[in-house]
Amino acid sequence: MLFKNNSSQRSDKELQKNTIGELKPHNAPIILVEYDPSWPEWFEREANRIHSVLGSKALQVEHVGSTSVPGLCAKPIIDMILVVKDSANEPSYVPAMEAAGYKLQIREPEWFEHRLFKGPDTDINLHVFSLGTAEIDKMLRFRDWLRSNEMDRNKYAEVKRSLANSKWRHVQHYADAKTSIVQEIMERSNGAR
Repeated sequence: MLFKNNSSQRSDKELQKNTIGELKPHNAPIILVEYDPSWPEWFEREANRIHSVLGSKALQVEHVGSTSVPGLCAKPIIDMILVVKDSANEPSYVPAMEAAGYKLQIREPEWFEHRLFKGPDTDINLHVFSLGTAEIDKMLRFRDWLRSNEMDRNKYAEVKRSLANSKWRHVQHYADAKTSIVQEIMERSNGAR
């Protein structure tokens, strides 16, 4: 789950602009499952693989998104953050990742130089950001807040379940539709600091 300030549905053209390869429509509801205690193990396996591929270039690898929050329903896709020195400098990390079977799928230079990889054999969304990007702290703060605040975790799950029942042309549209509840929860987490 990413913190884009975009509550309206983006057009196919807008989504295709940042997609590497063909943008494939989803055209279905979103499948959410109950929390699986094996998700942290999936994350650890991928984190170890990424560290072995990139070595010291992997400055930080974190488990984020709903699969990182015990008790929260989620799409069974492990969201991860990879922090590198400069995510725009693709030659410094993309060839090594691709050689290990990861597939670069999204390139968003206008949004924190974000890159997204899919995994070679585990269903992951690997979000790549540059060191010092504010989005990293937001994602970690949201994860940590949901881990410690049952009321907001339950409220977020309720909204996710309600939205998931709709038919979504693209999964990103579902993610964008969660913007208002994410902002509401982030405001509470900011006030608690």
